[in-house]
Amino acid sequence: MSQYLKDKILIVDDETFYISVLVDFLGSEYQVSVAKNGEQALERIAKGFMPDLVLLDILMPGLDGYEVCKKLKSNPDTANVPLIFMTVKAEVEEEILGFELGAADYITKPFSLPIIRARVKTHLALTSANRALTEQNHDLEEKVIERTAEISRTQDVAIYCMASLAETRDNETGKHIRRTQYYVKALAEYLRENSPYSTSIDDAYIDLLFKSAPLHDIGKVGVPDAVLLKPGKLDDGEWVEMKKHAEYGKLAMENAEIEYGTSSYLSIAKEIAYSHHERWDGSGYPEGLAGEDIPLSARIMAIADCYDALISRRVYKPPFTHEKATTIIKEGRGVHFDPQITDAFNALQGEFIKIADRFQDDD
Repeated sequence: MSQYLKDKILIVDDETFYISVLVDFLGSEYQVSVAKNGEQALERIAKGFMPDLVLLDILMPGLDGYEVCKKLKSNPDTANVPLIFMTVKAEVEEEILGFELGAADYITKPFSLPIIRARVKTHLALTSANRALTEQNHDLEEKVIERTAEISRTQDVAIYCMASLAETRDNETGKHIRRTQYYVKALAEYLRENSPYSTSIDDAYIDLLFKSAPLHDIGKVGVPDAVLLKPGKLDDGEWVEMKKHAEYGKLAMENAEIEYGTSSYLSIAKEIAYSHHERWDGSGYPEGLAGEDIPLSARIMAIADCYDALISRRVYKPPFTHEKATTIIKEGRGVHFDPQITDAFNALQGEFIKIADRFQDDD
């Protein structure tokens, strides 16, 4: 075997006799380096000799074996290197101290060479097995991360496809989904830093909000075309039917929870689908909730969805300018919309314009 493929052993002892015996005995099987005191041992390692195992005398001039052990165990590069103490002392207290400092084993001088070989082989084998296990765990972690990312991407694709299907029934486009997603994200990020809601909003919440937003109108798949696509004003009966889409959306999420179990994602999606048409003053639907009784996610979605509906072409109206849409939303502060979120929208007008430009509908 090439010398460079052999395991490396550092022998640290101030007695030449023991060094000579160990080098002669172990040199044919291992790549061996020696040091006559603790300072030399640390210097050997600092200069590039990274041992796979250390045979370390305790009683040495200068740094004794215990001090050397402490320094090796405090260094991330050598913390996991097995260390075998060699000493003429045999008191139990001394052995306990050595193990407490991180020693892997303890050999009393004068030692038996076959015992030395057996202990060295055992601890090198354990180190090799631990290293292989660590690498295997790392590989498994990488695979788990990759698989989790793949599942997340699959989920995102499924959500987008379902949301796109709902939007196409309403003569809307996938760009509406993207715009409202980014409006919601911008509002949530601003509110995290500039509102009383900061304690309720963190990165995980923003991510859930962003992923859930496309499903805000998923319930429209249950609304008849005659109502959903009517170009004129809805009569009272048709309006009652239209408003059912909030209930249909909630029902879809509840069915998913029954089938697959609840999750924070489905909880947020259900809040948005069911409550984003509620109004701050209690005059919205489906339950007439008011103020902070309306889930925060739905209050954020309300402004994002309303703004995009105002600036977009619909079968019943042309697109409004940003200025007109902004005026309508400002007028709805404290009536239709949460005042805090309306103020956030006002501060983010430039960002809303950029998002609208980035995801323009195809004419």
